[in-house]
Amino acid sequence: MVFRRYLTDQVESDLARKMVFLSGPRQVGKTTVALEIAGSRAGYLNWDVPEHRQAILARELPATDLWIFDEIHKYRRWRNFLKGLYDARPEQRILVTGSARLDLYRYTGDSLQGRYHHLRLHPLSVAELGGAPEHFEPLLTLGGFPEPFFSGSEVEARRWSLEYRRRLVREEVTSLERVVELDTMELLLMRLPELVGSPLSVNALREDLELSHHTVDSWLRIFERLYAIFRLSPFGAPRLRAVKKARKHYHLDWTLVRDPAARFENLVACALLKWVDYERDARGRDLELRYFRDTDGREVDFVVLEGPSVLLMVEAKLGEARVDRSLRYLKRRFPDSEAWQVTAESVKDFLDPEGIRVAPAPVFLAGLV
Repeated sequence: MVFRRYLTDQVESDLARKMVFLSGPRQVGKTTVALEIAGSRAGYLNWDVPEHRQAILARELPATDLWIFDEIHKYRRWRNFLKGLYDARPEQRILVTGSARLDLYRYTGDSLQGRYHHLRLHPLSVAELGGAPEHFEPLLTLGGFPEPFFSGSEVEARRWSLEYRRRLVREEVTSLERVVELDTMELLLMRLPELVGSPLSVNALREDLELSHHTVDSWLRIFERLYAIFRLSPFGAPRLRAVKKARKHYHLDWTLVRDPAARFENLVACALLKWVDYERDARGRDLELRYFRDTDGREVDFVVLEGPSVLLMVEAKLGEARVDRSLRYLKRRFPDSEAWQVTAESVKDFLDPEGIRVAPAPVFLAGLV
């Protein structure tokens, strides 16, 4: 099936001005986007392929107007390498793809500042699939990665997810990080889906796995850099008595989360992060995704900030329910902000007297990206 991804046009446009770094989880479709733009594999070089790696090191590059470097961040001197190419041939189009946070892997002191645009490719979403409500349930069940989603099979999706998690630890981690206790790291990755939706306690994980606080925290950071998880910090000001330290986490592969309510919340989190990253990367907006929780136990699942201002607040509910009291509380304090309560199983769609929109999840998700 030919499916043009939502970032393809943006990548093509940005390549006319600068290098483009396209990052995101493995198997999310980065190489597919790159090859679609190239029209062939003529300029494609993958660091994991020995012949390609030899060509890169020897600087024997294809005679094409577009060079695609896949997984080159595994080369310790990759930033200096790209800087040299860009400065020597400013007319050359250069696309760099990778399954790690390319903006964080800075092995050298030289900066590529001003020489590239960074775009983050996310899994499929209701909006990207055209906004039709019938895509919501398959996404919730099969996940947003192209291979399991387009397979249409729950069995194949489960097999893919299991293999994906194993490869992430056994291949991706070992290629970028020095970790000895891979079995224990895999146990941590298996434990995390049970904790989605609640503030994540590093101390509790440390005790469960009998590891140091530093080790658990560093492994969580590795999972973030490899796009296995992402964490949200709490939003709040002193007058709201917000909790400032505990962060919540979510998985890019939300099918790992078994609890139905937590899985739905995770899907909404991924859709919001996709929209926030797109607005930041492609449109230059200063957006940030957080959540709200105060010392009185009030909590709202998601808050989107634009600079210091609250732009959007969202509460995710599995079934039909009254408007959440915490959402009402936050809406009263930021009356000009957009507020939604989205539900997975209800068909009700209305605006309550305080200006909170209550709607089925597909309605809200279709308005993102």
